Amino acid sequence: MLHLRLITPADRTDEVVRLIETTIGTTHLVVLPGAARAPAGDLVLCDVAREAGDGLIAGLRRLGLDDTGSIAVETIDLSLSRRADKAEADAPGEGADAVLWEGLTDATHEESTLSVTYVAFITLATMIAACGVVLDNAVLIVGAMAVGPEFGPLAGVCTALVQRHPRLAWRSLIALLVGFAAAMALTSAFSVLMDAVGLFSKAELEADRPNTGFIYAPDWFSFVVAVLAGIAGTLSLTSAKSGALVGVAISVTTVPAAANAAVALVYGDTGQTARSSEQLLLNLLGIVVAGTLTLLAQKYFWARQRQRA
Repeated sequence: MLHLRLITPADRTDEVVRLIETTIGTTHLVVLPGAARAPAGDLVLCDVAREAGDGLIAGLRRLGLDDTGSIAVETIDLSLSRRADKAEADAPGEGADAVLWEGLTDATHEESTLSVTYVAFITLATMIAACGVVLDNAVLIVGAMAVGPEFGPLAGVCTALVQRHPRLAWRSLIALLVGFAAAMALTSAFSVLMDAVGLFSKAELEADRPNTGFIYAPDWFSFVVAVLAGIAGTLSLTSAKSGALVGVAISVTTVPAAANAAVALVYGDTGQTARSSEQLLLNLLGIVVAGTLTLLAQKYFWARQRQRA
């Protein structure tokens, strides 16, 4: 269940209440006239089944409530109420499958914003991966994958394409390009420093690396895994099952490929640099294609569900 806290202008409260009452899957409606002060208006509270939440929020936005008042949405972890149970039963579909498009857009907007923290995380992840590459240590590679924050901007690109939100797409692309460029440049400098103190060497990079050689060996399996990870990551975001994102992060060799390209570039190994860059681009493409198609399928599915309701 979702809890909505609405501030409505006094002259729009009746419309808002009517919309809530006619939306299948709503309950626990409370109206407090004149309770709001900034902005001034009435306070309206209600609960709605997750699978009916997107339609209700879209209706409230069509009434202009996001401009003239306020729409706040919270997830209810526990609701002991027969009315809530009935609302969930009446709403079409399953809550775990529901997509809150406004919430998804807002979440990906936050995750895809270029910030100091984002650059720090992706740089640290790339440096950890660089250590894993030189040492042929799969544990460090997995750790670097888990630290990398690049799935946020990738999800932002997918959401922007489906929602036709060019500003979000542009912001996400900037975060991806600038983030990886900064991470690879700083990792190159880090590699030079590690070489100077004798911890990195060209011989280690070019030696047989059975545990990490796949990083600079792009093939169709790389693309297939990226597609599967993109589907899993998108479903994780839309269904609020964020725990699966860790599994997605350690499935795709984006950060390790960037790290391998940076270290190889320092040592003048253009072959590994080119193949690692190809691996990086192949994985990014696979995630974006899969994520976009998954969101389109979910959008079509829920449109059909609402028509049936």
